[in-house]
Amino acid sequence: MTRARAIVLLSGGLDSTTCLAWAQAHYECIAISFMYGQRSNTELDAAQALTKAAGVVHRVINIDLGSLGGSALTDHSIDIPEEEQQGIPITYVPARNTIFLSYALAAAEVYAAEAIVIGINAVDYSGYPDCRPEFIDAFANMARLATKVGVEGQALKIETPLLHLSKANIIRLGIEHGVDYSQTVSCYQADDQGRACGKCDSCRLRKQGFADAQITDPTRYIP
Repeated sequence: MTRARAIVLLSGGLDSTTCLAWAQAHYECIAISFMYGQRSNTELDAAQALTKAAGVVHRVINIDLGSLGGSALTDHSIDIPEEEQQGIPITYVPARNTIFLSYALAAAEVYAAEAIVIGINAVDYSGYPDCRPEFIDAFANMARLATKVGVEGQALKIETPLLHLSKANIIRLGIEHGVDYSQTVSCYQADDQGRACGKCDSCRLRKQGFADAQITDPTRYIP
């Protein structure tokens, strides 16, 4: 019996890698990553290694959000904050998830996929507005209106398996699905070897997640 197909958005970080492992249990997967002008590309190296090990088709799409700036992740003149921020932090990349999901929507039509899987999280989400349930609901409604499959009555599912999970429970889910978190890169400013700074918001949430899950943190940190 042919399995349903899903497009999985994969950064190479903890959350998206957990999503890929979860999706593989439910779908035939095609992973999509983006080179969008982010400060560190070692997460893409991780994504390529992870998909190769998993035997998953992987596509890397180049888009230039760096020329727009507006985020510490794409503008090297803006420092990555190393203290907890209030409100929407400077590491928010304007419209990033909207753009990523739009590419995934196009890929889903091209590859006849029934679902898009994205690792957004409304619990440990750093204050990003495009990680909220309301955003996903709105995008799913737009997708029904804007696609051939949607118009023909076969709306795509937007799967968000991590949406309401704490970071600790995301890690537990990944362990259940065999994820090797030592191979993932979450740091906003990882070095060329993929080692994490241990100070940025992403590192802070990741470290706390392993502590709360009572699982040894396998992350490689810069000495």
